[in-house]
Amino acid sequence: MSSFKFEVLHTSSKSRARVGRIHTPHGIIDTPNFVAVGTNGTVKALDNEMVSSIGLQLMFCNTYHLLLQPGPEVIEKGGGIHRFVNRNMPIITDSGGFQVFSLAYGSVADELKSKGTKKQGGSVVKITDDGVHFRSYRDGRSILLTPEISVATQKAIGADIIIPFDELPPYHISDQELKKSLHRTHAWEKRSLEAHLKDPRDQAMYAVIHGGVDNSLRKKSCDFLRKLPFNGFAIGGSIGKNKRQMVSMLSSLLPKLPIEAPNHLLGIADLKSLEACVPLGIDTFDSSYPTKAARHGTLLTSTGGIKITRGRHSGEFEPIEKGCSCYTCRNYSKAYIHHLFKANELTSMTLASIHNLYFMVEFMKSFRNHILKNKL
Repeated sequence: MSSFKFEVLHTSSKSRARVGRIHTPHGIIDTPNFVAVGTNGTVKALDNEMVSSIGLQLMFCNTYHLLLQPGPEVIEKGGGIHRFVNRNMPIITDSGGFQVFSLAYGSVADELKSKGTKKQGGSVVKITDDGVHFRSYRDGRSILLTPEISVATQKAIGADIIIPFDELPPYHISDQELKKSLHRTHAWEKRSLEAHLKDPRDQAMYAVIHGGVDNSLRKKSCDFLRKLPFNGFAIGGSIGKNKRQMVSMLSSLLPKLPIEAPNHLLGIADLKSLEACVPLGIDTFDSSYPTKAARHGTLLTSTGGIKITRGRHSGEFEPIEKGCSCYTCRNYSKAYIHHLFKANELTSMTLASIHNLYFMVEFMKSFRNHILKNKL
């Protein structure tokens, strides 16, 4: 019997926002919630004991990178991802599908500028209905990634929640190509689910809804995937060129999702997007934004971001934010953190990342409290 369960505790009378709990073999995820990105089994600049102490209930690891290094067989031999990385809280892995997009087209930002032009000399060799042939960025060896191989890899890794293999088409794509990609993704997701159900291992699998910014294709994707026994739904693919387009698409899509299943927005969790999307009823969000900002010297506060490398902070001997209870704010001043960044000390990134992740945990708690009081 599966340990996975989702319960809705309260839905706001003011919006579609809701408070819930996702039960997994490694603990509960309170929703709505922020999901930390630990690509290689660790959040950059932090060890997993610190990540757990901050209160980050769910961490997102990357199947593609873990497939190449250290390899799923090493993780499985090490007792599975939780024991291998020393984390006793829930973990989700993606399918590797996002890398199909980034290897072929570059980053999302690059792709939006290049109007969908494939990179010259990219690592993707061929994409077929069977799967994707690509060259390892580590040693150049040829690798085939199919729905079945993606699922087998995620089984060996042992995450609590896994994602079916999907294709992420670029924003700039013809209607015909988008429909072709959606058909292929649905076939891949069905194959992924069939492989998963043959060996469930007490893991849950989320479907990934695609269709770009075409509301009719998003509905088609939702209708197709709802008929299959997935445990939850992730929203992937291109979600628009700006926040207005994203919110418009999500406003149309969210009412079509089953209320009894959890949903997840892939790759988006900046503060403005969270403020716009939590009222729509999204449960979890993942993004590398808080830690990437931290490594570049931007610290999150309730009054906006602080660029700690600016000279005026060199004489500020108070914490990053008064009243913050994170490890960094309890022990260090802005002046010291400014000094560490200026001196190029690695500790600067650690202390900044601790604060930004703690800020995200508290930020999501405030959302949950406001929903429970019907203020959001």
